[in-house]
Amino acid sequence: MFTTFKKYGWFFKLRWKSYSFGVAALIICAILQVLNPKIIGTIIDHFIAGTLSWKILLFWVGLILLFSLVMYALRYGWRMALFGNSTLIESILRNRLFSFFTRMDSEFYHKYRTGDLMAHATNDLAAIRFVAADGVLTLTDALSLGGVTLFSMFFFIDWKLTLVSILPLPILIIVSTYLGKMIHARYSGALQAFSSMNDHVQESVTGMKVLKTLGEEKEDFSAFKEETQQVVDKNQRVYKLKAALNPSIEIVMGLTYVIALLVGGNFVQNGRISIGDLVAFISYIGMMQWPLLAVGGLINTLERGSAAYDRVEVLLNYDPSIVEIENPYREALDGDIAFELNSFTYPDDIHPALTNINFHLEKGNMLGIVGRTGSGKSTIYKLLMREYDQYEGKISYNDINIKEYALESLKKGIAIVPQENFLFSKTIRENIRFGNPTLTQEEVEQYAKTANIHEDILQFPEGYDTQVGERGVSLSGGQKQRIAIARALAVEPECLILDDSLSAVDAHTEEAILNSLKQERSHKTTIISAHRISSIMHADEIIVMENGSISERGSHQQLIGTKGWYNDMYHKQQLEKKLDKEGV
Repeated sequence: MFTTFKKYGWFFKLRWKSYSFGVAALIICAILQVLNPKIIGTIIDHFIAGTLSWKILLFWVGLILLFSLVMYALRYGWRMALFGNSTLIESILRNRLFSFFTRMDSEFYHKYRTGDLMAHATNDLAAIRFVAADGVLTLTDALSLGGVTLFSMFFFIDWKLTLVSILPLPILIIVSTYLGKMIHARYSGALQAFSSMNDHVQESVTGMKVLKTLGEEKEDFSAFKEETQQVVDKNQRVYKLKAALNPSIEIVMGLTYVIALLVGGNFVQNGRISIGDLVAFISYIGMMQWPLLAVGGLINTLERGSAAYDRVEVLLNYDPSIVEIENPYREALDGDIAFELNSFTYPDDIHPALTNINFHLEKGNMLGIVGRTGSGKSTIYKLLMREYDQYEGKISYNDINIKEYALESLKKGIAIVPQENFLFSKTIRENIRFGNPTLTQEEVEQYAKTANIHEDILQFPEGYDTQVGERGVSLSGGQKQRIAIARALAVEPECLILDDSLSAVDAHTEEAILNSLKQERSHKTTIISAHRISSIMHADEIIVMENGSISERGSHQQLIGTKGWYNDMYHKQQLEKKLDKEGV
């Protein structure tokens, strides 16, 4: 139990003033609450002795009303303190998680699935919040009310009667400790099941078009029902253990009542205590029932919070593979790119993805990269963007190893338009200036013109204020690609990478974009990979990738003369283009 609270120690230190007030308010409420049974017992004794008068009755009743008003004010205060703190810790951890997500590298996102990360940021944080409020509340209330009640039973009524009555309590402590350990283990499994279900929902919603196209809705729904049932089953295992606590408490309370009535009745007959004292003692036992019942809820809350906190802590303690060196080079990227790679293998693979990749790209030049699918084109970009560091060799900008640059400098100096274009659920204008929010409308339009998307945008009823929908669902593939290109251009990168980013546009649009890029970026570096030779044929140098290595290199004319893969692919595509025109 206290191990869980120890995990929250940093937050309790941070908010010790408000927690101190909340705990103090709870203790004062407990003290005032236990005075009421003694007052009622005193009134009964006055009534039996025939000494009860209106003055005495009004005094004690007025005292009860005064205590009630004080408790009302204090309860309002501790609710504001405790539940306000619980919201704050959830907010702090959510911000930490989001900041953590933005700093993580590709290896991290390869290891963790999106649905699992969402479960950490929602379900787990909710469980942690409950501990910071309900856990502290229940523990303090149970200890203070239980402790003050026992004190009152000992010193206001009779210590012998109290000792005899609480003999069954150790049974409850043993049962609660045993069940608490089992609840923790089972709840960890329940959280993992929820993460898996969350993963399924996220993937199904994202891939709904594919599901419908292939007619797999029923099969996917059946699989989801099985995962949902797993969540239900694992949570039911937790609830079964939790449910076992209440019968244990009821048995203990029943034994306590029986002992109190038997022994207490005997004490009344012997004149050791009065009838009023016995009535007050029975009321105190009734007040003890809440602290005992609270044990069940407290154990459940703490074990859920502990399991959730462990999951979040494991995540936040993840060591990224990309680490910035001490005192890195913070100047803006400038100069030539030198790629001297001996070998690179992905973390979960055993075969190298790249071997012996060497090229020198002068500032202001354009490099074209072509090759079959899986030949290693995108891997080159990932290393240039420093998504992976575990390679043999050296990659440098202006003769400075990229590992010596500040990560912020790399991010600002390189912009990539990936194969899968992701647009945010915002307007076209907001998407284009996402990386540079201060752009004017005129500047936004200029980048849109360079990407050859301006005229298309003007055709929309709301122009640049058009909402693109989630992931750009309202746009065609070519439109999404060109908006993504405009967004990359808007940050004015020193190095622009187009990773097969013209595949969804026609030949005329492709030519217009490439001509604009050549004019607008004549003093900056551009790298283009593509399956269509027409996309890279005007590059200053072209490299052909095959099985992770460079098989051919040179200008377009030089490669045509080699009679290799490039030459074959170029003539094949030219023939296809000619056949398409004749078909029209």
